[in-house]
Amino acid sequence: MPHPLNPRKLGIAAGISIALIWGLSFLSIKVAVAVVPPMTLGLLRFIAATALLALLKRLLAPQDKLQPKDIPLLAAAGLVGVTLYFFCENNGVKLVTASEASLAIAFIPVMSLLAERIFLKTRLRPAQYAGAALSTLGVYLLVSGGISGHSDIRGYIFMFGAGISWVIYSFITRKISARYQRITIVFYQSLFGMLGFIPFALLERRAWAPISPIVWANIAFLASFCSALGYWFYVVSVDKLGLSVSSVFINLIPVVAIIAGFAVLGDRLQLIQVLGAVVVLGGVFLATLAAPAKKES
Repeated sequence: MPHPLNPRKLGIAAGISIALIWGLSFLSIKVAVAVVPPMTLGLLRFIAATALLALLKRLLAPQDKLQPKDIPLLAAAGLVGVTLYFFCENNGVKLVTASEASLAIAFIPVMSLLAERIFLKTRLRPAQYAGAALSTLGVYLLVSGGISGHSDIRGYIFMFGAGISWVIYSFITRKISARYQRITIVFYQSLFGMLGFIPFALLERRAWAPISPIVWANIAFLASFCSALGYWFYVVSVDKLGLSVSSVFINLIPVVAIIAGFAVLGDRLQLIQVLGAVVVLGGVFLATLAAPAKKES
């Protein structure tokens, strides 16, 4: 009889948790950003998240010491992958529905593949090109349907800005990923990203208003589950299942966001957007599942 916590089951449980937690994050952002300005929301979220990540690092990687030569790279990754990313995402979610925002973010795996092809000269398989083309078509259908349905095009621009910033962040992180454990890297990136929010949040101080308990609860969920525990579940999933299998769970995030947005916030996608969503997700699955498995370090 297999042990209830065997590695594969643990990895699958972590992957499902990732899809649920990060899928629901779009709803919490939508609720919170209606009251809290975008950069102030980022600051509040990452003050708490950085404190939790510090505790995780102390428990999981107390021996990891930051080398001064790596500070510029970690700071750049934090400012791009945290400060800039959430500047774009929080503003984007404020302007479009949670469902539309999650579908725009679903394009990130394809953007990453194309960036690797352009800048790293990585060879792509025909199925990956086909997946990229399908996803691009799906995004076009999504955006065109949103514009005809009177969604704010600036929201889509912000969400694609978030995608670009995440790709840049991933490239920066590659340069130091072998020198530290993942928890150490994410802790310092979150720390630098949190510091990056401060001047922008201060510029928003005229828009500060009392925060209700419901909004505080959503901020707490974003900090503890999405930024801290979500990362931990991702680490477990990658360690137990590998990157290629874990990506399947990541690709389920927009599905969770769309269902939750429909049930909780009353989000509605137009027929052309539903078609775009199917094409985007199909293209992402095709592109990521066609990728050759990478050796884990």
